[in-house]
Amino acid sequence: MDAPPLTPDEETARRWAEDELSNPIYDIAEPTLFDRVAQSVGEFIGNLFSPQLPGEFGPIAAVVAAIVVIVLIAGAFAIWGVPRAIRRGRGNPPVLFGESDARSAAQLRRDAESKAAATEWDQAIVLRFRAIAQGCIERGVVNTPPGATVHAFARAASPVFPASADALEFAATTFDDVRYLRRRGNAELYRQIVATDDAVAAARPAIAEEALA
Repeated sequence: MDAPPLTPDEETARRWAEDELSNPIYDIAEPTLFDRVAQSVGEFIGNLFSPQLPGEFGPIAAVVAAIVVIVLIAGAFAIWGVPRAIRRGRGNPPVLFGESDARSAAQLRRDAESKAAATEWDQAIVLRFRAIAQGCIERGVVNTPPGATVHAFARAASPVFPASADALEFAATTFDDVRYLRRRGNAELYRQIVATDDAVAAARPAIAEEALA
């Protein structure tokens, strides 16, 4: 069997090169359709802002570039949907203790005071306790998932506000009494809930103190 020539002629070298490049491993290095499209779009936008464009084409280039960007953004929304943060903003109000309620802690406190002024103590107590929980959520110190009970909240908040641990548990029991057991609220019970809310709102979370120590 004849050995291949060490120095091939032009025709032999061309054939060897074609045989080598026909190997499938070289297909990986070829740009995909997506790569070619992305490269074309990038070159198009780059050309729009090229300093070599005549002056009269400047405004036209800016308008075309803006349209291209808008189309690309619209395409991204169509393919991947609305961003998660926006979806959350458009969704249902958060659920707290089994009820959907979009009111802030400050709004709940005002509504509780209105009910107390009308001597509707049951509603005043319920709203003020919800204000305690909502205030903790707004401060980011207690996580209250949708299915959490008032006692689960009190247990979660107690290590964060240890000085108010007993008061939080009492407030949770009072909430259950007037909300579910149909026991009558009164001005004294409401004042105790208010005092607990004020103490928690004014206190520095124990977790934060440990982190700063």
